[in-house]
Amino acid sequence: MSYKKAKHILPTELVELIQKYVDGEYIYIPRRKDSKKSWGSSTATRGELDLRNSNIYNDYLSGLNIASLCEKYYLSSKSIQRIVLKEKRKRTNF
Repeated sequence: MSYKKAKHILPTELVELIQKYVDGEYIYIPRRKDSKKSWGSSTATRGELDLRNSNIYNDYLSGLNIASLCEKYYLSSKSIQRIVLKEKRKRTNF
């Protein structure tokens, strides 16, 4: 997210009105509901996590136990268990 200068994009009257309420402070203006982006849609993070989770499940199917997966992927046992269950459900269409 990058910041925009209000005086470059808003009418002077609106900037002055906003200054009455928020003088020199940062404010967050959320996106409209119809233009919201889903998490990870702007970066490769979602794809990287999907690949990692698939690799974890494949390693699990290959015989690695939860403790070994925790060490290999630097995750807690609860996280590994959650990922394994989610991948299992995804692949067996539950």
